Amino acid sequence: MFPCSLRISRLTAAMVLVGLASSAQAALVDVTVTVENLVPANGISFAPLHFGFNNGSFDAFNLGSVATEPIISVAEGGAGGAWQAAFAAADPTATRGTLGGLLQPGGTSSATFTVDSALNRFFTFAAMVVPSNDFFIGNDSPMRYQLFDAAGNLVINSINQTARQIWDAGSEVFDPAASAFVGNNDLRAPQNSVVAFNFAELAAYNGLTTATGYTLDSTLAADTSIYRISFAVAPVPEPETYAMMLAGLLMIGSVARRRLG
Repeated sequence: MFPCSLRISRLTAAMVLVGLASSAQAALVDVTVTVENLVPANGISFAPLHFGFNNGSFDAFNLGSVATEPIISVAEGGAGGAWQAAFAAADPTATRGTLGGLLQPGGTSSATFTVDSALNRFFTFAAMVVPSNDFFIGNDSPMRYQLFDAAGNLVINSINQTARQIWDAGSEVFDPAASAFVGNNDLRAPQNSVVAFNFAELAAYNGLTTATGYTLDSTLAADTSIYRISFAVAPVPEPETYAMMLAGLLMIGSVARRRLG
């Protein structure tokens, strides 16, 4: 039979292992992200949403400043390659992704991502508004949307955008003939201005035929709801955790039997 001190040491070790396994996995959650285009029928659409769950260090753009290549890559054409690359460089541990194709009025799209809610508590996003030359939605401050609190609990269920929150990158001259979705984007010309709020110019696209065949009628007012990002969280099943907990419980049982023996 094991000495009493050894039995206590093994019992303590098992309990510590179980505790460490539980706490190590507690921060991992599956987050289902859903995006919705809320504009009325025949209104504006959105290119794919670029986003990242992150530590709040990636700042893609600033109001009143000249737009740099990362946000230009979203605002002009929607591809966002430079945005994703800059995000990865600024915050290598972020969980990044894209969601949705061309999201037309009334459209929705969703996907699930595994996130460390302790490490990546903030949410950053950007998506091009179409048609436009260089309009987009997104958050200026990288810490604007803190999804998780210090304990890893979801504290924001959704992010809602209105027309007044549409940005103009100031990087491309306004010209419907050179706009994505209603014109030839290859004809774009540099503007060399600064990032500003601007939704009023979208009215100039009314009456134009979009690439998917409907006639645009934006009907936007400042407080018109245009876009929603919603979040639903579920714990991540971790087989390794269960195995460690089982091993710990078996060890506790073994020690208990030996003490009775």
